[in-house]
Amino acid sequence: MTIDPAAQLRHELRTPLNHIIGYAEMLLEEAAEGPAAELAADLRTLHADARHLLARLNEMLAPSREQAGPVDLSAARGVLLPPLERIRTTGQTLRQRAEQADARTWLPDLERIQTAAERLGALLGQGGVPSADQPEHRAGAGHGEADAPRPTILVVDDNEGNRDMLARRLARQGYAVRTAAGGVAALDALAKESVDLVLLDVMMPDLDGYRVLERMKADATLRHIPVLMISALDELDSVVRCIKLGAEDYLSKPFEPVLLQARIGACLEKKRLHDQEKRHLAALDEWNRTLEGRVAEQVGLLERLGRLKRFFSPQLAELIVTGGAEDPLKTHRREVIVLFLDLRGFTTFAETAEPEEIMAVLREYHAEMGRLILEHEATLERFTGDGMMIFFNDPVEVPNPAERAVRMAVAMRDRVAQLTAGWRKRGWDLGLGIGIAQGFATIGAIGFEGRWDYAAIGTVTNLAARLCGEAKVGQILISSRVAAAVEELVEAEEVGALPLRGLARPVPTLSLQRLREPLP
Repeated sequence: MTIDPAAQLRHELRTPLNHIIGYAEMLLEEAAEGPAAELAADLRTLHADARHLLARLNEMLAPSREQAGPVDLSAARGVLLPPLERIRTTGQTLRQRAEQADARTWLPDLERIQTAAERLGALLGQGGVPSADQPEHRAGAGHGEADAPRPTILVVDDNEGNRDMLARRLARQGYAVRTAAGGVAALDALAKESVDLVLLDVMMPDLDGYRVLERMKADATLRHIPVLMISALDELDSVVRCIKLGAEDYLSKPFEPVLLQARIGACLEKKRLHDQEKRHLAALDEWNRTLEGRVAEQVGLLERLGRLKRFFSPQLAELIVTGGAEDPLKTHRREVIVLFLDLRGFTTFAETAEPEEIMAVLREYHAEMGRLILEHEATLERFTGDGMMIFFNDPVEVPNPAERAVRMAVAMRDRVAQLTAGWRKRGWDLGLGIGIAQGFATIGAIGFEGRWDYAAIGTVTNLAARLCGEAKVGQILISSRVAAAVEELVEAEEVGALPLRGLARPVPTLSLQRLREPLP
């Protein structure tokens, strides 16, 4: 984009005027109290002359008056030089009075005002923009940076006076300020430190504001940073180009401090909302990842729970899954109460009944026995047709396992008695026999990959199975160890020592008649 000579001239003339007006406004803010208060009247006169001079310059160099070719300021000097001379004179007077009034802290800024006035006079005297070999006199020292954890603003301007004045004003408003003397330095600064807002000049010799803006918006790590263009270049094409490139706003120098502060506030609020949204999205992404992990974990737990429920009551299965019990499939040894039951007359029934009738009986029988197993929190080791093996005290040790076993056995006998009444009406002569034994068993998983079963192995399981085989319809046979554990709970009759297959010696056995009535 080619800059029109008249637009460039406006830029050059406004820059020193911007310094004069800006430093005067900051000194006026400080003059409300302290030893410099008596200087405020002269300072307001200087500020008014600078504003008047700016207005006349804007009238004479307005875009509507532009013509092709160099701009001749000779006709304007008669109008522009008197207010400029008053600014010079007032500035000199203020410096002298500041020294006398013990307001030496004002001297650096008054020096900057005087330097800017001399610069403006040189431009007006030359009648145009200085050539490239005429160096610009640069004013002043740097600025202090706010250490408070406030929004950070990067001020980018090749003119030291512009940088200093704007940075000091922003620091006074509580912002943390960084400065860069050109476009390349600005990009280097952005690569090293995160900022919340960039105040960017347009006309800079190394890398102008347009190209800095283009590179920022092309960089994924920088494009979210709002950019506020501040330039003495007031061509409409420049404003439009900056907005199209992604600038938040465009302010012409010299700017109104209140307007600048409002625009900065709006830009920072947009940045704050962007950062807040970014944090929320990051938190949401982390929450989603955590949720995915939890879902996968829960699915695994549910699958394991489903497998465990094949053997254990839901309460026990959930206790195992949540870590309240040891891994039951790991081989271990424990004392258990084993209960075997099966239906007397089932073999004959299976030979004569239809398959559908057999399945109907088994479904009804399994459903009722299963309900009682879950109700008493027992562990179902296996069932084969009409036979079931159940035990207590594993995988979770429980108090009074023998008592639980006999209570469940009595409840099963009573429930099957109700079922057999209906079966007999259909001609099926079936009854229940139960055997209960107590002893140590080795318990764990048996099988192969893809097909595992939970099993208890030991003499106690054989004993319970043999007692069940000896039991008549409606009879519950228990070993002497079980009887001793529940003698106060049950009424039992001696059966005698039974010779049982697979066991070397006869086994003392009792027949459980009923549960004792609780004492009043």
